[in-house]
Amino acid sequence: MSITTVGIVGAGQMGNGIAHVFAVAGYDVVMSDISQEALDKAVALIDRNLERQVSRGKISAETKAAALGRIRTTLSLVDVAQTDLVIEAATERETVKQAIFEDLQPHLKPHTILTSNTSSISITRLASRTDRPERFMGFHFMNPVPVMQLVELIRGIATDEPTYKALHEVVEKIGKTAASAEDFPAFIVNRILMPMINEAVYTLYEGVGNVRSIDQSLKLGANHPMGPLELADFIGLDTCLAIMNVLHEGLGDTKYRPCPLLSKYVEAGWLGRKTQRGFYDYREDPPVPTR
Repeated sequence: MSITTVGIVGAGQMGNGIAHVFAVAGYDVVMSDISQEALDKAVALIDRNLERQVSRGKISAETKAAALGRIRTTLSLVDVAQTDLVIEAATERETVKQAIFEDLQPHLKPHTILTSNTSSISITRLASRTDRPERFMGFHFMNPVPVMQLVELIRGIATDEPTYKALHEVVEKIGKTAASAEDFPAFIVNRILMPMINEAVYTLYEGVGNVRSIDQSLKLGANHPMGPLELADFIGLDTCLAIMNVLHEGLGDTKYRPCPLLSKYVEAGWLGRKTQRGFYDYREDPPVPTR
């Protein structure tokens, strides 16, 4: 399977990062969103991130210019469907993802591979709603995409070997490392990471420590680059809650029950960095804990 064009659905934190790395690697990218404002912000952010790479000597100014020239934006899923590889990077809600694949389906080329950047939802179930479950895979990038090296490759029950090999080659071409994961709730990274974050929220909820002491303890005591609550804010508390719900429902074990405090923050709209408040208040400089 020869992949030269890539369509990305969603221009948010993950979508624009994926567009960035594919464009630098020489792929022609079509990035879509439901909002022109979101697309404009995504392109501006890609420009800034590319310029940061130029200033650090990671890429040349010529590479930056060429990468930006390879990115086209659109409000139409029809344009995305005409590519060789589609990467869905929308919000972590299964109904939203299913609707996107259903809208794409009538316009896809026969050979197009469909993938989802989901961090937890069943690939087999998503694939079953399409006309090509054998050419459907989980393609889970880590955040921030231009920096993080890992990509999880998750086969659904029907994924065929040529599709897996084609995506493995793509991961190598964009300069990242693939890890193969089975199609179980949250796969590898989030199966391990999210319960740790959830336990940190329980530790806060039960008054064992405050926000600052919990984060300092993991940074200084376990040599983590970010504390778990700081990391949760970076990921988005709504995403953390969605993944914990998938784990709890999919595995049926009470150890994956989301902490009530995490649910309360999400209900309040305090989702972390993207809303300027989460476990830290980012309207202050430097950010201050909210508990």
